[in-house]
Amino acid sequence: MAGHVYIGSFTSAGGRGLTTAAVDPDTGALTALGDNADVDNPSFLALSDDGRTLYAVGETEPEGTAAAFSLADPAAPKLLGAPVPVRGGSPTHLAVHHGHLLTANYAEPGSVSVLALAEDGALGGLRSVLEHEGDGPDRDRQTGPHAHAVLTDPSGRWAVSVDLGTDSVRVCELDADSGELEIERELGLRSGIGPRHLTFHPAGGHAYVMNELDSVVTVCRWDAAIGSLRPLAEVRVLPEGAEGVNYPSELVLSHDGRFAWAANRGHNSIAVLALDETGERLELVDTVSCGGDWPRHLTLDPSGTRLYAANERSGDVTWFDVDTATGIPKQAGSLELPAVSCVLFG
Repeated sequence: MAGHVYIGSFTSAGGRGLTTAAVDPDTGALTALGDNADVDNPSFLALSDDGRTLYAVGETEPEGTAAAFSLADPAAPKLLGAPVPVRGGSPTHLAVHHGHLLTANYAEPGSVSVLALAEDGALGGLRSVLEHEGDGPDRDRQTGPHAHAVLTDPSGRWAVSVDLGTDSVRVCELDADSGELEIERELGLRSGIGPRHLTFHPAGGHAYVMNELDSVVTVCRWDAAIGSLRPLAEVRVLPEGAEGVNYPSELVLSHDGRFAWAANRGHNSIAVLALDETGERLELVDTVSCGGDWPRHLTLDPSGTRLYAANERSGDVTWFDVDTATGIPKQAGSLELPAVSCVLFG
């Protein structure tokens, strides 16, 4: 039986909004079923804990939005109420956390917004906005804070936000009663590195920060008891001698924690990294073509044997069969979709 995939895109660049596709479990092939343009620039997507509701950012300025879609019919997501303003510009990422929806808002000043969730998964009102402070040395990209991602740590206690403009990661605790986020700790990374996204090791003891302004992954030890990140090493995601502009976008780990894949925008490749048993050592094994131009997002299918790249500028979602022994992806097919930005399995 085919499952469903939800694909976000930039309507301002000709994208179709939210596209629903069927996925063939035998081949991984995607077949578009329909589009929903109820939200402008639904560039990033997330599911509710029970999988019955799909959430999307509306990446617009001067103020962005968040929206909820019912998946009562998984093949035809239905908007639950009007999109809700988040009191921040260009939200790029979102996550469900302790009965709330959190959005990372990129436009200066970068911030994290907290929205209420109703029992049916619909969005309630805006509860709070945590504005970030600081800047970085890159005068083109870091004149102020730019929150680029927010997610829940594996323990479920902490909300972790990544800020490209301030070269830092903030670990926050949410007061569910007041809806306020409080910063517990802030980790400063190397100046000018431009952290964009973060992912945790399946075992929960390590985290990996994907940095956009310097093509490296920062390996960190994670202590969930106190919400502490400690940098251990940096690993480059480009081969030696690679030239030209490159802005890494996404980092995905295999379900067993043996491999990681990084999307390189500019080099237009997927970097394959091998992890040791501790999760503290990464090694660049190879880079392969992303199958298009400007890979903005990567995701694994539930089986962990196929990797999907959302190639924004070439307008396609390309899928790869992953060699489980080496981690090397081999291109297997693609689906044309303009200005694509995110792929999410239902």
